[in-house]
Amino acid sequence: MASNDSTSKTIIVALALCIVCSVIVSTAAVMLRPAQQANKDLDRKTNILAAAGMLQEGVSVEEQFSSISTRAVDMATGKFTDAVDVATYDQRKAGKNPAMSDDLGDADLAKIGRRAKYMLVYVVEGDSGLDKVILPIKGYGLWSTLYGFVALESDLNTVAGLGFYDHAETPGLGGEVDNPIWKAKWIGKKSYDAENKQALTVIKGSVDSSRPEAVHQIDGLSGATLTSKGVDNLIKFWMGKDGFAPFLANLRAGEA
Repeated sequence: MASNDSTSKTIIVALALCIVCSVIVSTAAVMLRPAQQANKDLDRKTNILAAAGMLQEGVSVEEQFSSISTRAVDMATGKFTDAVDVATYDQRKAGKNPAMSDDLGDADLAKIGRRAKYMLVYVVEGDSGLDKVILPIKGYGLWSTLYGFVALESDLNTVAGLGFYDHAETPGLGGEVDNPIWKAKWIGKKSYDAENKQALTVIKGSVDSSRPEAVHQIDGLSGATLTSKGVDNLIKFWMGKDGFAPFLANLRAGEA
C-alpha cells in the first residue's frame, strides 16, 4: 500500500488547499467590493467637506454633502461638460491614461506628468446662488505626490480652505501640510491679483502681514523647504492658465 506521505499526495493536497484559498479570497474580494467603494466615496466626501470648512461633527456626511453638486469640467474649454459620468469617472486613473489625458510637457510645474482631460469639481449652491467651488489639486512634494482640494468662496478668488488627503511626506516636517494651524493660514487669502493674474504663493519663511502682497502669501513649512516648494508649484499650476483659471474665468462670467 502506498504511503500517505507520498510526494504525489502531498502535491495534490497542496494544490487543493491553494484552490480553496483562492476561491475564498476571490469571493471575499467580490463581496467586499461594494463596501470598499462606499468607504472610498465617504472618505472623498469627508475630505471635500473638510477642505471647504463645511464638515460638522455629529451630522451625517451624506446629509452635509447633499448641498454639493459634482460637475465635470472640460479642461480644454474651461466649461462644464457631460462627456463623462461623474458617478463613475476616476480622474486619477484618467490622468495616467494617454487617451484620457494630456502630456503637460514644459507646462508641468506641479510635476504630475499628465493632466486628465476632464476634472471633477464640486459646486456648493446657496439661497442666493453660487456659494463655494471646490477644486481637486495634486503635485509632487519631496517624497510623494500630494492629493487634495482647495475651496474658493463665491467670488472665485478668496480661499475658503485647503486640505490634502493622500501623501507620503515626512511626519513632523513636510507632513505638517496636515497641521490645522498651517491649513488655517490659507483661509481668506486671495488667489488672483487685481488684474486676475495668479498670485497665491507659499513663501520661504513667514509672511509679513504689513505688506500689501501678504494677502496672496502663505508661510512656508519650517524645515520642509522642498515640500513647501511642491505645494507652491501645485497651487500655481492648478490656479493658473494650465489648470482651473480658464474655468474660473468662465464661471465668473456666467459662461461655464
